[in-house]
Amino acid sequence: MISKVGQIMLYVNNQDEAVNFWTEKLGFSVISEENNVQGLRWIEIAPTKGADTSIILHNKEFVAKMSPGLNLGTPSLMFFSENFDQLHGDLSNKNIKVGEIVNIPSGRVFNFADNEENYFAVMERK
Repeated sequence: MISKVGQIMLYVNNQDEAVNFWTEKLGFSVISEENNVQGLRWIEIAPTKGADTSIILHNKEFVAKMSPGLNLGTPSLMFFSENFDQLHGDLSNKNIKVGEIVNIPSGRVFNFADNEENYFAVMERK
């Protein structure tokens, strides 16, 4: 039986820019970085050290060559925030493309885009 989501693979065009976006603009931490002999580099990031789920940033072009046919599309991720309004304002102030706050039956949400125009969502959790 599966007990939790461990890692999410995010395939990006520029790993260094992606690391900078997630760490400098969203406050994530680099948990680990690996670079194997074949040239496959991946960086593990998470919102906090010890988080149950992390994101692995992979080089999209390299993975496409190694695994033709693999779906390299951006996963639809929903993040939770206890400081929802503050986060929305902070991201806007950092010149991140941020959507309007929308009320849906399960709560308030907004989306944001990374530097490669991949969109993610944030939901308010108190």
